[in-house]
Amino acid sequence: MTLESLQFSPGAYLAPSVDWLNANFHPVFDLVTRAIEALLSAIEYGLVALPSYAVIAIATILAGIFVSPGIGIMTAVALGFCLAAGLWTASMQTVALVTVAVAISVAIAFPLGILAARHKRLEAALRPVLDIMQTVPPWVYLIPAVLIFSLGRVPAIIATIVYGIPPMLRLTTLAFNQIPRDLVELGKAIGAPPRAILFKIEIPSAMPTLLVGLNQCILLSLAMVVLAGLVGAGGLGAEVTRGLTRMEMGLGLRAGLAIVAVAILLDRLSRGALHRPRATAKSS
Repeated sequence: MTLESLQFSPGAYLAPSVDWLNANFHPVFDLVTRAIEALLSAIEYGLVALPSYAVIAIATILAGIFVSPGIGIMTAVALGFCLAAGLWTASMQTVALVTVAVAISVAIAFPLGILAARHKRLEAALRPVLDIMQTVPPWVYLIPAVLIFSLGRVPAIIATIVYGIPPMLRLTTLAFNQIPRDLVELGKAIGAPPRAILFKIEIPSAMPTLLVGLNQCILLSLAMVVLAGLVGAGGLGAEVTRGLTRMEMGLGLRAGLAIVAVAILLDRLSRGALHRPRATAKSS
């Protein structure tokens, strides 16, 4: 028995599975591709169709009214930097990619996290899966996504969703496990239905930890979108890749700083938007 015969090659077992999926589920994958492309195109069109100054003005006014004046000023500065850096279109593409990926990641992870907090067997079953998902290098997720969906934005979105789910799911479970039982028992004692207990007691109590999970999901999704520039996802990731391959330090630095600006913008907007209802409720 030679050393070569003892070697284990996962690809030899996974490749036939991928071929089988492509042969038997192509209509499903095509439907997913069309849906994601349509959603991305709609968001990008809304961000790019108007002049950049108009988008900055509208975003600043809306952030100032619905979040806070400080966030409005920060929005103007972040978007203004992306425009001044000459990366407006790429920045808006990245915003669209991250927005779609984070929205889908949260839509999957949030209910799963609630179920895991309420059913310990599910939490125990999910824990090793999440450990593996967070241990695997992020660029590895691009390989099966590209094999199934080919190159472009769709595999980038799929890989980003998979990479963004674990932190949100973990912190959602942690948030609901940390809710004081007394509050839940009080809601049951006054006859509140489970839906009211969830939305008026549990979610407000868990909000600080949920915000941390959302923050991690946004930042990890941005990191993945940058790596996805390697598979033709476009956006700022493509600019970073172009700067690296051409050894253009200026382009890579500008794109990197634009990514930082987008990350701060999305984090502050989401955090402020989720804090605003609580602050309004307390003041009333």
